[in-house]
Amino acid sequence: MHFDTDFMDEAARISALNRYQILDTVPEERFDRITKIVQIVLDVPITAISLVDEKRQWFKSKLGLDVTETSREVAFCAHAIQNTDPFVIENASTDTRFKNNPLVTGDPNIQSYLGIPLVSPDGFKVGTLCAIDTVPREFDAQSIELMKHLSQLVVHQLELRQRIDRDPLTGALTRSAFANDVKQAISIFLKQKIPSTLVVLDLENFKTLNDTFGNIIGDELLRCVSESVTETLRLSDSFGRIGGEEFAILMTGISAEQAAKKLDQVRDLIETGTFGRIEALRISPNFGIAQISNDTDAVHKWFRNADTELRITKRRRISISNS
Repeated sequence: MHFDTDFMDEAARISALNRYQILDTVPEERFDRITKIVQIVLDVPITAISLVDEKRQWFKSKLGLDVTETSREVAFCAHAIQNTDPFVIENASTDTRFKNNPLVTGDPNIQSYLGIPLVSPDGFKVGTLCAIDTVPREFDAQSIELMKHLSQLVVHQLELRQRIDRDPLTGALTRSAFANDVKQAISIFLKQKIPSTLVVLDLENFKTLNDTFGNIIGDELLRCVSESVTETLRLSDSFGRIGGEEFAILMTGISAEQAAKKLDQVRDLIETGTFGRIEALRISPNFGIAQISNDTDAVHKWFRNADTELRITKRRRISISNS
């Protein structure tokens, strides 16, 4: 299937989607309520909130579907985001674009489809709210109008989620939002044995610096540290603020040894940075690194392991400075 979309526009669209930091996250009631309303009011067996990235459509919420994602090549929603108007298919079996689509000829046996683009405030169509039936049908004007309003509600929830889950000072994830990502990584490891590494970090002598130079400089320092960390991370990694000057990084799919190499870049950026209005101000991070293991079945256990490593690192640092 050919997507008649300008490359730069598509890159900007993907960037807009990634800003929500929502792909591959756990189900949330705020979105599940919307798909349930669609299912009840439109009387359809299948409904979903579908987000479309470079190669797939991924379902943030779904009813009547067993899968969590499909290839973008076969996705009805990939067609829907090419349009500003509602995308309606009344009989997929007679539509030349879809009659041979595996989602039509096999499970989930799509025969009719209504998709409303999810348009971000900056104008990018990041996905769809869709209603699907396994028999041909028409979607009346009232149903389409309801779906339009509900699609706006989905976007509102995406925006609200982004604001609530972000620390207002540094832009890092809040402690609770970061813990949700850690919980998801544990679930993936227990099911698929995909490794991940948790890193906790604090800033050496931050309290002394904050007391000396004041809260304004201290806040600016925390923002700069956050920028330095996020600059080195992949889109698949998570970064959160879990305390005053305490942060945490979740690096998915890599070992502790690989994470340590990445953290060398983080340390260099932080230690060579100039913060605030004081050119001589320098700060250094301490890291506690813990790779997920078979006994890591709860968030607090993984954090405890990383905190233990952090204390060991700090004791070693004090020992070296005193020698």
